[in-house]
Amino acid sequence: MIVTVTPNPAYDVTYELSELVVGDVHRVTEVRQRVGGKGVNVARVLGALDESAVAIVLADKAFVDAARAEGLDVEGVEELSGVRRTLVLHAVDGTTTSLWEPGRPVSMAASEQLQRRVAAGLGAASGLVVAGSLPPGVTAALPALLAAQAVSAGVPVVVDVDGEALRLAAQVPGVILMPNGDELSRLTGSECVELADVVGAAQVWLDSGVAGVVATRGAAGMVAVTPEGAWVARLDEALTGNPTGAGDAAAAGVMRGLAVGDVAWPDLLRDAVAMSAAAVLAPVAGQLDVDVYGALKPRVSISILGAPRSVT
Repeated sequence: MIVTVTPNPAYDVTYELSELVVGDVHRVTEVRQRVGGKGVNVARVLGALDESAVAIVLADKAFVDAARAEGLDVEGVEELSGVRRTLVLHAVDGTTTSLWEPGRPVSMAASEQLQRRVAAGLGAASGLVVAGSLPPGVTAALPALLAAQAVSAGVPVVVDVDGEALRLAAQVPGVILMPNGDELSRLTGSECVELADVVGAAQVWLDSGVAGVVATRGAAGMVAVTPEGAWVARLDEALTGNPTGAGDAAAAGVMRGLAVGDVAWPDLLRDAVAMSAAAVLAPVAGQLDVDVYGALKPRVSISILGAPRSVT
């Protein structure tokens, strides 16, 4: 059982448009809404692959009921007065514009209840994913606290957050970080554009005890830097579609391999890139066409960027 944590879930709303012109009036051609948030999307992608996953959320009863009606295994700390929305405007040319609400305030008691709920589930967990933004009232240390719980329990943990929450999570020995390029740049304070920049930045955190850094780079693929070595994985060509949720599918792919325990990093990366690319072709976040994923997987190439680092 893989456990995902979404401190700031959302109703993902996607508007399909013929085009988006700032300051103009638009007629929406199609509207899609579903429960979401990064950890929820990770659990949904894992479910599409018949992997057992439970999503733990800070939400309200209506959100938890809607998620369960979709067939998702959800445990909710039902403290909120409502759940935010994330609005995605998707034009036919592939341009995507996102508007993300901040989320409802959360009490300290609810945050502590979430920590207890996660701790209770770690005994039967094969992996933990902590993903997404934090709502008002939740300390930036929450992802680090949850990650430390998992590491202490011997459970592999992936953290996909940003800002101060990412900086604090990076101080947990044994954690795997999944920043995108911008998040990695903010974490290190320097631009991480070239592959060498990404590997160098990631290595700093490995030297401080992090178990691995998987940097998602959009159409440029993914870079994994671990004590075993460094690799870049890319699809043979860029895909046009809706990139919302592609990072969540990538996190699902990484955790799926880590939960097995004996998957080599190049194979794990190939899986994660194919899943992320398949998500780009899906109309909404958190959706994965298993057949498309299977067709894309052989098209992912892996290149070695560095040899294992010797430990002295």
